[in-house]
Amino acid sequence: MIIIGIDGGATKISGWEVSYDTKTGLFSLTDKNIQKKYSDYDTFIPDFKPVDIKIQLKEMEAKINLTDEEYRQSRAYINAAADVITGFSKQNPYKKLLIGFGMPGLKTKDKRGIAALLNGPRMPRFLTEIEEIVANRGVELYSSINHLGSDADYCGMGEEYSTDGMFKYVGNAYYLGGGTGVADAMKLKGKLVTFDSIRNWIAKAWELKSKSGLSMERYSSASGIQYIYSVYSGIEVEELNEKHIYPLQILQLAVKGDKAALNCINDISYNIANLFFERIITVYSGWKNIFEFVNPDRKSLEASHPYTGTFLEAIIVGQRLGDLIEESKDTNLLWNQIQNELSRLFQGIDDEDLKKYYVKGGKFNAEVIKTSKLREAPALGAGIDAYLGLKI
Repeated sequence: MIIIGIDGGATKISGWEVSYDTKTGLFSLTDKNIQKKYSDYDTFIPDFKPVDIKIQLKEMEAKINLTDEEYRQSRAYINAAADVITGFSKQNPYKKLLIGFGMPGLKTKDKRGIAALLNGPRMPRFLTEIEEIVANRGVELYSSINHLGSDADYCGMGEEYSTDGMFKYVGNAYYLGGGTGVADAMKLKGKLVTFDSIRNWIAKAWELKSKSGLSMERYSSASGIQYIYSVYSGIEVEELNEKHIYPLQILQLAVKGDKAALNCINDISYNIANLFFERIITVYSGWKNIFEFVNPDRKSLEASHPYTGTFLEAIIVGQRLGDLIEESKDTNLLWNQIQNELSRLFQGIDDEDLKKYYVKGGKFNAEVIKTSKLREAPALGAGIDAYLGLKI
């Protein structure tokens, strides 16, 4: 058997071989990776427009009526995934593949398909169709792919069970991963806790609305940071991609005094600090309406929960957002700005226990915030989930 973790993103399917150390009980990625871009397939529609999300959500509860465009676009997604799996099978002809698979979007009731997806096609028979294709190619799976997981949950699993993970060192921590989108994960009282299971008292980052009216995802994801810079600079995101101007390059421009980049980094610093502050306060003492919701119809959060009185020992920042914060430590931007804003926020609270825990020498204790070195966390978590599922 060989463990394969697969992460489906906005533009590609990426698979990694996952190694398990029987002595430590921990997992890591090998250097074996296969990626397939959707745009490399003939059925791919570059200007694909998804069905209105309200219609998608309505049809989730009844019957999903795929459009011709959705069906065609889904062929690119499904064939890309099948080709990734086939590639690993060819590399390991005498081994069966144990596969974990993560994809964005709301899942079907059996957790094997995608019933709603903001920026892509619905694929209600996603895993079934992939398995049919690879079976026809003679690929042997160790077992059927059990379910489609969440990127955010898989980031948490990676941080808990990986040799490079940071959850395993603490009992209570929050994880914010900033890649193409944003991922939230939580560990409380020594156990991983999914945001879906605690959504009655805490919201996901993308659900929270900044003072400027934008989702917090805009300030914590790589694509969102590009968008913020695009607004300030007047340069379209497509042109930024063509010129290879991503978050790290935007930080470098800010260091050089570029006004649009400085405005962008200032906004990111302020909003991320306020997000971290909200997480600390909400876990410790319940929801205090620090943010409004992107969806005004979102159900109100409960002010109390079973973990009241808990201090978050660590805030872990991962993926490209973690890289950006780490890079900023050699500058006066972002990292220092986040600390300064958190220091200001904690000066305004009355709870002396909170201040004692998080404020050192009059400033927010920077040691609470840690950056993760864990690469490709969602794919790693997918592989871990598949393996641990065998033990249940």
